[in-house]
Amino acid sequence: MHKHLPIIICSLIFLLSNKSNAQTTEKDTTTGFKPHGQLWGAAFGDFAYKGNADNLNRGVNQYSGTPINTNMFQWRRVYLGYNYEISKHFTAELLLSAENDFQSGVLGQTTAGDILANNKFAPFLKWCNLRWKNIWKGTDLVLGQVNNPAIGITGRNSQTSEEVWAYRSIEKTVSDIRGTPVYDLGAELQGWFDDKGNYGYDVMVGNGQGDRPEKDMYKWFYADVYAKFFDKKLVIDLYKDYERLNWCVYVPGVKPGTESPNGAWYHDRNMTKLFAAWTTTKLTIGFEGFRNTIMGDVKVTGKDGNTYYRSTNAMDMSIFVRGRILSYKNGNPKLGFFVRYDNYDPSGNLNTIVSDANIKSYITTTTAYDPTTKEQFLVAGLDYTPKKNVHFMPNIWINTYSSTLSQNATNDALNPLVTGVKGTDVVWRLTFYYVYGK
Repeated sequence: MHKHLPIIICSLIFLLSNKSNAQTTEKDTTTGFKPHGQLWGAAFGDFAYKGNADNLNRGVNQYSGTPINTNMFQWRRVYLGYNYEISKHFTAELLLSAENDFQSGVLGQTTAGDILANNKFAPFLKWCNLRWKNIWKGTDLVLGQVNNPAIGITGRNSQTSEEVWAYRSIEKTVSDIRGTPVYDLGAELQGWFDDKGNYGYDVMVGNGQGDRPEKDMYKWFYADVYAKFFDKKLVIDLYKDYERLNWCVYVPGVKPGTESPNGAWYHDRNMTKLFAAWTTTKLTIGFEGFRNTIMGDVKVTGKDGNTYYRSTNAMDMSIFVRGRILSYKNGNPKLGFFVRYDNYDPSGNLNTIVSDANIKSYITTTTAYDPTTKEQFLVAGLDYTPKKNVHFMPNIWINTYSSTLSQNATNDALNPLVTGVKGTDVVWRLTFYYVYGK
């Protein structure tokens, strides 16, 4: 079935294009509006060489586990989208995406993510939604699969770290790396508090499964508010989310988030994230930081034979600078630069957990938030733009890992990752990125 997928996709796009051309002739005589559509796409990839590898294969990034001296041409993302203006008040968008969102390792042995059994990309439905513009003054209602408020790409205002960082082709934002859904199926309200877009909000309720069907009874709640000052040069954005992950029937005498031997598992997560940036045409400086508290995420086996669930929290901060070195005559960047540093510490409460005399072993149930390993990330490079929407970006990608507990501590032997050994993944890349149809 998969070998016919490209033919099916191309046929659908052809039909949509013909339908769009036919409908553009049906002019709304009362408003002068003509329905119309736009086919567009984007792609980015690299030639990459891994110059150093962490011997313990830590991390959840695209290079974790990839052997040293690996070199490859790779697509990391390919988009094919179609936007359609149904009327002055209704628009629809569709986006197919193929991504290298898989667990790395020995070449040819990828086992998860957007890869078929034959190791080929599997395009999936990333966006499919209907927008009702100005359902009330200053607010749009979006129904379907859409970017959630953590990313906030609305086409109306640039206020989130994803938009201001502007280098998704180089690396995801800090919350995206840690598995916060950046798109979801649900209902979203996107609004402004004023006519100029200086103040706004974005709230959503969704399945919390990304592009996958709902698998439990719980919903993911997202909320975002932002403000812009000094002619929109200063941006401040505050984000919050919450979801129950596992929620057992209440057991008398057991307090949620503390010990629950062999019984109820109260497991949820909530993130608070702050983003602030000063942005101009020549220079942009940004800061992003989050705290994610995951209740009952660490499963502990006690020496008494009971199972306990303990809460933990993780913190991450990111600082980036991007700017212009040379420009075209019309002001578009011809040569720019970017630098970003992330400091990730998931170890909140871990010392308390492992110092318990009753502990025999523990595991983390949320893979992206393993509390045993701290990470420091650095990326830097140049951005050469010979033509608008065409980028060539030589860059160096570095991720360093270290244990969160002392090697000499008694309980460090409880987890094989807590070794006291530092490790670093270093990847040299020439990244190429282009957008068409826009």
